[in-house]
Amino acid sequence: MSTERTLILLKPDCVKKKHCGEVVKRFEAAGFTIRGFKMMTLSSDLLGEHYSHVSDKPFFPDIVAFMQSSPVVAIVLEGEGVIGKVRDMLGPTNSKEADPGTIRGDMGEDMMVNVCHASDSPETAAAEVERFFSEDEVFTY
Repeated sequence: MSTERTLILLKPDCVKKKHCGEVVKRFEAAGFTIRGFKMMTLSSDLLGEHYSHVSDKPFFPDIVAFMQSSPVVAIVLEGEGVIGKVRDMLGPTNSKEADPGTIRGDMGEDMMVNVCHASDSPETAAAEVERFFSEDEVFTY
């Protein structure tokens, strides 16, 4: 397994319900290193790019409205096999199908209100980290 980076977005439901600390605590307890961390509001252009794979779907405006309903916390995590391990920690996208003990099973509600976004592949992670963070916002120490 190799060292990877992934993008995490703590979604508006996570921020509003004050679950950010718990989610970050779980990631750090799993041994992952935070390389970037910031709170931000998401523009329509950024969301259009990020969700371009579903921009033609009827639910796309709902995603944009939800993701703009509060700031989000964007995180770059690094670690051995972090992409797959984080996705396992999150559970299925639909929180209703997530097991207790997973982040979505413990804190999520449904398909959209599901606590976190996490990159699904090394290629996607590289593009997403670049989309949300400038080079000088990602740190090594």
